[in-house]
Amino acid sequence: MRALVTGIAGQDGSYLAEQLVADGHEVVGMVRGDLHRERPNLAAVCEQVSLVPGDLLDHALLAGALEAAQPHVVFHLAAPSFVPASWERPAEAMAAIAGATGTLLEATRRLDPAARVVVAGSGQMFGDAGESPQTEVTPARPNTPYAVAKLAAHQLVGAMRAHHGQHASSAIAYNHESVRRPEHFLPRKVTRGAAAIALGHERELVLGDLDAVRDWSDARDIVAAMRLMADAEEPGDYVLASGRGRTVRELVAAAFAAVGLDPDEHVRTDPTFQRGPETTPNVGDPSKARDRLGWRPQHSFEDLVREMVEADLAALRAGAG
Repeated sequence: MRALVTGIAGQDGSYLAEQLVADGHEVVGMVRGDLHRERPNLAAVCEQVSLVPGDLLDHALLAGALEAAQPHVVFHLAAPSFVPASWERPAEAMAAIAGATGTLLEATRRLDPAARVVVAGSGQMFGDAGESPQTEVTPARPNTPYAVAKLAAHQLVGAMRAHHGQHASSAIAYNHESVRRPEHFLPRKVTRGAAAIALGHERELVLGDLDAVRDWSDARDIVAAMRLMADAEEPGDYVLASGRGRTVRELVAAAFAAVGLDPDEHVRTDPTFQRGPETTPNVGDPSKARDRLGWRPQHSFEDLVREMVEADLAALRAGAG
């Protein structure tokens, strides 16, 4: 099998590439910018994958990436992922998420109607849904430009599947983390903060609402589920989540436990870091993925957080962060 992975140099794309290469598949990755610049996340497979240029806002270049790759399956993972930034450029968020998804679906259908497509969606699209946990049929009430764009992409997948018979599936992924998560995301801020305090580099960690709820999974488990979606006989949409909501306070507790410290002595809250009230906990119900795909996550929340803390400790000791 030859797979095209958009966003291959990111957290999810790099783990997916490693899994595909390990199973003997040919992998082509779409990246933005210089094809030859260093991409740390791909260090383990840099000699085993091919790269093609692409840009979510350049539809001709997107179609060209498909033409160059000639894939049997497309994993469309590339997208702006930092939700607050979508408020600054909502039109760009729509174009980069929904517009690019439409371009790739259309180009794939024209190139090879039998090719399979998995599009990375987001549990953020449910917004203030009014029910928790959310399932594949929960009504969506998105409340950010990012979530609106993700919902549009998700619905486009379903429309193209119904109208053209494409094997196109939407992976409704909830929060998923790893050591490759950028530091401006909350979990890495927490694990790096715990590591820095343990090493004496910092004295305190300042956060917002410790009672905010998220559904955290390991990124490696999420991309494994996407592979099962691509391999399934019938296409479909699947919620990919742990099924358990955890508070930021629980995340903090796990991170500080990994370094043997009491978070109450080192963590303080600042109301200016808090977002608006969340009326519906963003928690997913993965029953469909478990029952139809046989998906079984292999990494626990505690192990994930401990691994992230250990990576941050190593990086700080090496003077890399």
